[in-house]
Amino acid sequence: MKRMLVGAAVALTTLAAAGGAEAKGCIKGAVVGGIAGHYAGHHGLVGAAAGCAIGRHRANARDRQMAPQARPVSAQ
Repeated sequence: MKRMLVGAAVALTTLAAAGGAEAKGCIKGAVVGGIAGHYAGHHGLVGAAAGCAIGRHRANARDRQMAPQARPVSAQ
């Protein structure tokens, strides 16, 4: 139990120190990946890192998909 609390404290400290980074999709992906990694063999940190990367990728893909629709068509 002590090990889990120390790990959570380190994770929260790291997130707090990261500050103003663009975290679209990363936080949600890291939480889901961390939980999945924990239950799939106690690899919570690896799962969190992978979840963050996947969440960022999906958020960027969604932004790219929405960008052409948001731009107004200019009259020529």
